[in-house]
Amino acid sequence: MTTTMLTPLAQATDAGAYGGKAAQLASALDAGLPVPTGFALDWATVREVVGGDPRALSWLEAVTDARPWAVRSSAIGEDSAEASFAGTHLTVLGVVGLERVLDAVRQVHDSAHDEAAATYRRQHGLDPAPRMAVVLQPMIASEVAGVLFTRNPVTGADERVVEASWGLGETVVSGLVSPDQYRLATDDGRVLGRWAGEKDVAMVLQPDGSVAELPVSADQVDAWCLDEHQLLQLHGLAEHCDRVFGTLEHDIEFAFAGDRLHLLQRRPITHG
Repeated sequence: MTTTMLTPLAQATDAGAYGGKAAQLASALDAGLPVPTGFALDWATVREVVGGDPRALSWLEAVTDARPWAVRSSAIGEDSAEASFAGTHLTVLGVVGLERVLDAVRQVHDSAHDEAAATYRRQHGLDPAPRMAVVLQPMIASEVAGVLFTRNPVTGADERVVEASWGLGETVVSGLVSPDQYRLATDDGRVLGRWAGEKDVAMVLQPDGSVAELPVSADQVDAWCLDEHQLLQLHGLAEHCDRVFGTLEHDIEFAFAGDRLHLLQRRPITHG
């Protein structure tokens, strides 16, 4: 009999076991939001995997197919209203094969122990002993991706702010490009203003499942990467999140692949 410690992401609702990121994605899935399905490992299992438990290979058998995976951090306390840990913990993209999944889980776990993460915990008065859970989701081969704030994160103005670029959203969240920026009205999603970025490189999912940083064609560097229909879809996604999470303040990572919009992450807006 095969034993697995993988929990379907939709069932990972316990933030104390699976971390804030997994729990919020589980709630989003339950509410019908367009979240890619996947799995979660609770923090105790991650600790066993990193500790070299020989059963780890069998625990992760469900991810042995040829699909590429995104292996994301979901530490206890991460993506909360008090502490986002944005950019502090590691996400490993384009992971194919069981051995590489295991290695990615170890990398994500270890990222909670580096000095930057330890400093962040001290600054926010958090438990200095991190407990790292993990989310595994199939990679989305997006043509456009980015972040959506449902309130201006800089000025606090009552408007939505979208930052987006070509390819995977990693170029936006890591600051690899100057993304396009759009300001939208919160009542109907109309465009209040927009600025073209300089999107000269893109992270692109390759046929073998890896992720490559590629130059963007000259005619796309300054071209708008989102049209009005896509912006209205993002406005609708924000309204749906309002109803599901009972707040008007969301920090969302999204991706468009073909004509489908995907919600990759959702956390409260925080300055932490």
